[in-house]
Amino acid sequence: MNNQGLLQRLFKLQEHGTTARTEVVAGMTTFLTMVYIVFVNPQILGVAGMNTQAVFVTTCLIAAFGSILMGLVANLPVALAPAMGLNAFFAFVVVGAMGISWQVGMGAIFWGAFGLLLLTLFRIRYWVIANIPLSLRVGISSGIGLLIAMIGLKNAGIVVANKDTLVAVGDLTSHSVILGAVGFFIIAILASRNVHVAVLISIVITTFIGWLLGDVKYSGVFSLPTNIGEVIGQANLKDSFHLNMAGIIFSFMLVNLFDSSGTLIGVTDKAGLTDEKGTFPRMKQALYVDSISSVAGAYAGTSSVTAFIESSSGVSVGGRTGMMAVVTGILFLLVMFLSPLAAMVPAYAAAGALIYVGVLMTSSLSRVQWDDLTEAVPAFVTAAMMPFSFSITEGIALGFISYCVMKLGTGRWREISPCVIAVAILFICKIALIG
Repeated sequence: MNNQGLLQRLFKLQEHGTTARTEVVAGMTTFLTMVYIVFVNPQILGVAGMNTQAVFVTTCLIAAFGSILMGLVANLPVALAPAMGLNAFFAFVVVGAMGISWQVGMGAIFWGAFGLLLLTLFRIRYWVIANIPLSLRVGISSGIGLLIAMIGLKNAGIVVANKDTLVAVGDLTSHSVILGAVGFFIIAILASRNVHVAVLISIVITTFIGWLLGDVKYSGVFSLPTNIGEVIGQANLKDSFHLNMAGIIFSFMLVNLFDSSGTLIGVTDKAGLTDEKGTFPRMKQALYVDSISSVAGAYAGTSSVTAFIESSSGVSVGGRTGMMAVVTGILFLLVMFLSPLAAMVPAYAAAGALIYVGVLMTSSLSRVQWDDLTEAVPAFVTAAMMPFSFSITEGIALGFISYCVMKLGTGRWREISPCVIAVAILFICKIALIG
């Protein structure tokens, strides 16, 4: 069997109206739009005390593993990598603000991913997705976006702590603030002009300017993967499997559930693969791959893994099968030898990307029924409490509880699903017993 025959057998190219060349181009396009994660993720997790070079390597490995597995098992044009948002929550909130060691925090990510895998195995995941109201889903997504933006503003020095007003504007004349803002506007302007690699271009430009200013030290381009033993297998599963960690574990699981499921539906819909109910071929296999990749990611020492919406860029140039995802995964393996470049990226270079992701995630607030306060109030509480409490967990908890309060208080208790009631009761118990 020749190569064309093998590819046809694996990916059914003709049935999907595509060619090997088109899939390769689509895979390269997707890679270029999401490769920024291998530079941003180490910079963020490094704040938690993790070895940045090791995180760079594991980020590449897990992105390759998840993408290739998705392509071969589910034959879908969807690439996976460590998620933006949850990596910031892990580094700045779980480890930074709560004082939990990164090993225990990584254990919480593992148990959250394992819980997601169990939900998928027992088909509870589909029930949860169908029974969480839109207002709470939007509130969770938007709240994470606001929290990410807050972290990005803080990293750039645009927002600083203030004992009287809690926060204040930083020194707007400092080059970290200026470059953080420049990086953000580069992304926003290029993205508005449909430049798919806007984030990567911004990181390269701001890092180069930082090098000219003496903030960045050049340490080479190529390097063999090193120090990966410092993060792989270091998740503390014993100490993280504790009642005090229940809220954090649940937050990782719930956010990853909505994030990955929503992205899978969005990308496959763009590829013309979904039906009127939003389901798509090999959905079961795709959800399994997503869950397994998150478990593997936590073991490897990186944040929760999810399907990347940037996969839609590959779909836009013709990608229709898993071959696109496999090509993207292979390219992540090749970039693994560029770890010195990742070590050069300063905090303000990544800040622009964080703020931009925040913009994208908060845009979903437009879907809230603002004329119905029983939907608007829970969405607002969920979204607002995440940045104000600096905690995704507290935002989710108060959002679910406020949803039940609003529906009960207005006599519309029949609109509360058993799933929402169960989650709200769990969070009330958590607040009463743990705080």
